[in-house]
Amino acid sequence: MRFIEEVVVEEFLPTFRSMLAEELRERGLTQHEVAETLGISQSAVSKYAHGEINRREEVLSDERVADLVERIADGLTTGDMTSVQALVEAEVLVRRLEEGDLLARLHEQAMPELAEYDGYGRIHDPESALRTSEQVRSSVRRALRRLTNTSGFAGLIPNVGSNLVECLPEAATVDDVAGVPGRIFDVKGRATVPGDPEFGVSEHVASVLLSARDAGRDVRAAINVRYDPEIVATLEAAGYDAVEFDPDAPTDPIRESLADREDLPETFVCYQTGGYGIEPITYVLGPDADAVVAAVKELLRG
Repeated sequence: MRFIEEVVVEEFLPTFRSMLAEELRERGLTQHEVAETLGISQSAVSKYAHGEINRREEVLSDERVADLVERIADGLTTGDMTSVQALVEAEVLVRRLEEGDLLARLHEQAMPELAEYDGYGRIHDPESALRTSEQVRSSVRRALRRLTNTSGFAGLIPNVGSNLVECLPEAATVDDVAGVPGRIFDVKGRATVPGDPEFGVSEHVASVLLSARDAGRDVRAAINVRYDPEIVATLEAAGYDAVEFDPDAPTDPIRESLADREDLPETFVCYQTGGYGIEPITYVLGPDADAVVAAVKELLRG
């Protein structure tokens, strides 16, 4: 993990300062005067003068940086610009270069993972989709850890595998739902998670969740486990209302079954007892991944 501020301090500023020191020296300032003007040591100015620092070509070749360096050098030399104004002008340029510009590109080079999310420009916004999607993935990740550390969960995994999913607040498609790529399988009595949560990897459980949301239910997470009448009864006894649906119904069976159930609690159960070529499955739906895992743990305790 590398912050944009580190890129500014370690890669932009040394180049910027060396360019400014060079311009000030060309305007007749002594090494001591340059150090005083820039608020750095004479040894640092000496290193700049002798090329003893690494300079980023991207910064050197940027016309906006070069223009500002010349304006500041002229202003500081003639006295038309104070050190405070020079700092303000430099800060304004830095902030501009951070917003999807030069510094954002340097940051993406240092953290290639940012490219997947359109880079740095979305990081500082507390309401950004980047922050929200990472929070959802983190929620699924934490819940998965609790789930796979729970004794007996592997025995609840159906033949088609389980998946634990959670969606974005305004989810509309399966691409807005994070889940386990490849599903969770029972491998020799152990629940095995093949990869880190990703968006758009769960067609089945994500579709169930979206159908429940279409029916007006305020849910954002779901998990599927095997069906057994005792499983449903145990969940109901623990306070989770259960709704049966017909997987062979011509329209959306879950949405139709839930449309008139205004009495359902925050976390509830949907299930189907199978059909032609369809394995019977139980689904637990709730406000977040942690809530549906809590229901599964309750089931195992029962």
